[in-house]
This record gives sequence, C-alpha cells and structure tokens, in this order.
Amino acid sequence: MLSDPFFLIAAAAVLAVLVILMFGIATFARGGEFNRRNANRIMRWRVGAQLVAVLIIAVLAFLRNGA
Repeated sequence: MLSDPFFLIAAAAVLAVLVILMFGIATFARGGEFNRRNANRIMRWRVGAQLVAVLIIAVLAFLRNGA
C-alpha cells in the first residue's frame, strides 16, 4: 500500500486538509486582527483542499474497481 503512488497522493491531500484545518482552528482560538482579516480565506482554502482530497479518493476508488 505504501508503494502505491495514488495512495501516497491521497494521504498527502488528506494531510494538507488537516494542516489547513488545524491552522484555521488555531487562528480562531487566538482571535485578533489576523483572524478577522483571514478567517474566511483560510476556511475557503480548507474547503478547496477537501474538494481536491475527495476527488482524489474517488478517482482512486474508481481505478481500484477495475474500470
């Protein structure tokens, strides 16, 4: 499984979503001017990264079913 490049790409995409999510939560918890200016932008990045991760996982599942 770890030698499969598609799995590694999917894992990297999920990890990227996690990093963006944790960064967003940290800025929300901290508050302040940075949070007010960038909260929506950070969450838009998270949603976009989630979309990419889900698409990668869906393509991986499609390819694994022998299509």
